[in-house]
Amino acid sequence: MSLFQADDPLLQVHNVTRYYGDRVGCSDVSFDLWPGEVLAIVGESGSGKTTLLNCLSTRLAPTAGAIEYRMRDGSMRNLYQLSEAERRLLMRTDWGFVHQNAADGLRMNVSAGANVGERLMAVGDRHYGNIRSTADDWLGRVEIDSDRIDDDPRSFSGGMRQRLQIARNLVTRPRLVFMDEPTGGLDVSVQARLLDLLRRLVADLGLSVVIVTHDLAVARLLSHRIMVMRHGNVIEAGLTDQVLDDPREPYSQLLVSSILQV
Repeated sequence: MSLFQADDPLLQVHNVTRYYGDRVGCSDVSFDLWPGEVLAIVGESGSGKTTLLNCLSTRLAPTAGAIEYRMRDGSMRNLYQLSEAERRLLMRTDWGFVHQNAADGLRMNVSAGANVGERLMAVGDRHYGNIRSTADDWLGRVEIDSDRIDDDPRSFSGGMRQRLQIARNLVTRPRLVFMDEPTGGLDVSVQARLLDLLRRLVADLGLSVVIVTHDLAVARLLSHRIMVMRHGNVIEAGLTDQVLDDPREPYSQLLVSSILQV
């Protein structure tokens, strides 16, 4: 049973700002993320969405603001007041990060099973049989045949690599997963299969997800809420269907209409 109530936020973001010299990466962003909620951050290239994602996931320190995370003991901790070791532990256990380029999230020179098993070893599992069995189970969950467990990712297609990266991230049952354009660069049919898999896993595991995407169709399919960014600022936010079906801001309207015209 959870140590905190479902109506307590998992992540609280307070006025996060990041500058690159004089250039604004993201500015004064605040929001709460709830357990089991999927939040999509959308916008054109250069809108600040990836900068924000990197700040949230502690890959990039913000210039100003604070990000608090509810630990498993129920306490809220400022992520940037954690030690480096504590942040690394979060990334190996309670969090996941799915990269657009799967090679950035995998060890390409070890087997598929070892990629999944490494994360289990990070949480203390040392029994080879258990690790291999769990890895095999997770390969099945992401639709990779058992007979590929000893193959390395270099022999996998782009879609298979992305599914392997997902298995590697989810095997420790994290509570929060960051996704950076997880379907980018994949063929349309491969994207559809991956999105169906992601939607099923997110629902089955009750994951909280922050997903960055330029594809509004991905946002509509996966997310409960959406934030639209432009020039580093959040210009509109709300329930996904509400924002996409009736956008208030001219820029949001332009984004939606550009998709409808394709």
